[in-house]
Amino acid sequence: MPEPLSCTGSMDSRELQFSRAMIFAIEEINNSTELLPGIKLGYQIHDSCASVPVAVHVAFQLSNGLDPVFYKGDNCSHSGMVMAIVGDSGSTRSISISRIIGSFNIPLVSHFSTCACLSDKQQYPTFFRTIPSDQFQADALARLVKFFGWTWIGAVRSDSDYGNNGMASFLDAAQKEGICVEYSESFYQTHPQSRIQRVADVIRRSTAVVVVAFASFGDMQILLEELSREPSPPRQWIGSESWVTNTDMLRYNFCAGAIGFGIQKSVIPGLREFLLDLSLTKVAASPLLTEFWEDSFNCRLKSAAVDESVCDGSEDIQTLQSVYTDTSHLRITNMVYKAVYAIAHAIHNAVCQETNSTTQCDKFSRIESKQVLMHLKKVNFSQNGYDVSFDANGDPVAKYELVNWQKRGTGTIEMVTVGHYDASQPIGQEFHITRNLTWVEGGTQVPVSVCSDSCPPGTRKVLQKGKPICCYDCIPCPEGEISNATDSLDCFPCPNEYWPNAERDTCFPKPVEFLSFDEVLGIILAAFSVGGACLAIVTAAVFFHHRTSPIVRANNSELSFLLLFSLTLCFLCSLTFIGAPSDWSCMLRHTAFGITFVLCISCVLGKTIVVLMAFRATLPGSNVMKWFGPPQQRMTVVSFTFVQVLICTIWLVVSPPFPMKNLTVYKKRIILECALGSAIGFWAVLGYIGLLAVFCLVLAVLARKLPDSFNEAKFITFSMLIFCAVWITFIPAYVSSPGKFTVAVEIFAILASSFGLIVCIFAPKCFIILFKPEKNTKKHLMSKSQSQHI
Repeated sequence: MPEPLSCTGSMDSRELQFSRAMIFAIEEINNSTELLPGIKLGYQIHDSCASVPVAVHVAFQLSNGLDPVFYKGDNCSHSGMVMAIVGDSGSTRSISISRIIGSFNIPLVSHFSTCACLSDKQQYPTFFRTIPSDQFQADALARLVKFFGWTWIGAVRSDSDYGNNGMASFLDAAQKEGICVEYSESFYQTHPQSRIQRVADVIRRSTAVVVVAFASFGDMQILLEELSREPSPPRQWIGSESWVTNTDMLRYNFCAGAIGFGIQKSVIPGLREFLLDLSLTKVAASPLLTEFWEDSFNCRLKSAAVDESVCDGSEDIQTLQSVYTDTSHLRITNMVYKAVYAIAHAIHNAVCQETNSTTQCDKFSRIESKQVLMHLKKVNFSQNGYDVSFDANGDPVAKYELVNWQKRGTGTIEMVTVGHYDASQPIGQEFHITRNLTWVEGGTQVPVSVCSDSCPPGTRKVLQKGKPICCYDCIPCPEGEISNATDSLDCFPCPNEYWPNAERDTCFPKPVEFLSFDEVLGIILAAFSVGGACLAIVTAAVFFHHRTSPIVRANNSELSFLLLFSLTLCFLCSLTFIGAPSDWSCMLRHTAFGITFVLCISCVLGKTIVVLMAFRATLPGSNVMKWFGPPQQRMTVVSFTFVQVLICTIWLVVSPPFPMKNLTVYKKRIILECALGSAIGFWAVLGYIGLLAVFCLVLAVLARKLPDSFNEAKFITFSMLIFCAVWITFIPAYVSSPGKFTVAVEIFAILASSFGLIVCIFAPKCFIILFKPEKNTKKHLMSKSQSQHI
């Protein structure tokens, strides 16, 4: 046979206070003229000994009825059938009791069983509680952790229904809040010491600074005792209501700074006086009070050993410092008080009627526990300023105080209320912190508990392989992308015309780049352009001043002046390539370049033909100059130029050049340039210029051995070689040059070919005119001609 069930261990003074508070509430109700007038409530108190078997045994006793009847007077309505039960303090024991008494429709109103599982009305149809469900506390704890920015935590729990279900609810809520758990360990007070040591070692070795403990008072006490033997690195404790509001726990100084949720503090008038009203007679009549008295004052009421004193009544309970006598933090005690009143109100509503503002109660009516259960669901009253009601799950409205263990100047720890949590408020407004908190080791700065530091803007999170989502590396955003928020999961590209700053957290407009008159390259090219134009004008002035001289007249002065005019335009047209492109400048730069260069090459071609024709005209019987006189020369120049004008006109009408923002050449800046519009038109213009240049070069080569007096062909040949070389090398340079340097290459080609023409064709003549005037005579020219013929 199994051994009889018995209680072992020391008494819990807090639980004794709960039982005495129940007696106080019942006596208060029995003396009330408003609640159950004329009816007295009876009670029995059983010790469940924190043991499920003992609790189950008591549940069966209560379900069977109390026999013998505890009061046999004529005024008693019936034998002591149980109408309702207050208890238990532990969720596991309440689950066991509720499963038994639920079949008999006996309501169980708990003051301290917070397991969310007990809200399941399918399994526990007769269960109620005056303390909020752990579901609310778990959500509140998760939001508390998130509120202070902790994403890397440790978790320990009681290996019981209270701890396992509460921690499961917390972990689920924490996951939704993006909180990661480094470890989750369970333990129980009956586990071997090695198991407790293992849990303590996990806490010591962990990297998480914050530890959430969802444990009962008894279990937590064992764990903290183990940790006190070999202190761990500083830890910020987050506690569930069961232990964090227990004043017995304040002796663990290394837990200073702990925070957690507690039931709101309350005041119960008259309770302290009732608790302290203990005479030796009352104490001796109760085995529990006897044990409490003897343990508190270290004496014995009856026979004492040699080294023990006898309790003689001189003991002063008024000065006793004990959890039993401490009424400064009436939290769970008020839950007991409310539970008794809730049952009383349910019985009142079942047996009493309100008539003419007076209350009439039928104290002889036989009511069943089922009626009490039915009315208990509907109770809604206020006692000492505290509202009492139950929702469909038998739960009250969840309101908590945020408590903080703060170290005094004396080194002791006090429990301070620093804020409130109201689950009925909108999301984000549940917390209301009213005082400053102190943290682990008395610090005033919120401790940091993260697996990885937050990724600043400009980076993105990349999860570390095989680790929780809170462990990650911060990778800089790729080129061209930014992140402008902390802990960004992704970087996003800037718009096309924007580029990130150096930190890659903001997009700035890309700088717009074009060949401008303000930069060195633009100034140099513009200077050469204007200088070339001035050189052409000065050359024209020299030629005009010496227009009657033999060397000018011998070199077809009309075409020379037209050539100098076209070269001036060639030099000046390069200026249209400098500056911000616009619709007009884009159309002007290419067409002006194409037309002026054709005009220039046409003049050179005309001069080359004139040289050939002039030599042929010196031959006997030749009248070739009649077919290529000045009118024909002008017509040749106009005809060749007109073809280019026609090409340019078709280009401008069909698909003209236009300004565009080139975003592809450079990533970090925009090139403002002229798009060709039609590439065929552009290359047709260049091709036509090249065709004329090649034709001119061929004729100049054919005329290079003519007599010196007429022979410009050598200089034209050389100038055309330079011209062709420049434009042949221009093509690959133009195609491969990036951005504004494309424009610079084109300007360089224009200037180089123009300088080649003016230097090769006009420099020798100007040299003779200005520095060798003795050679600028008809006689000298004729003598050279004759020597050539000989």
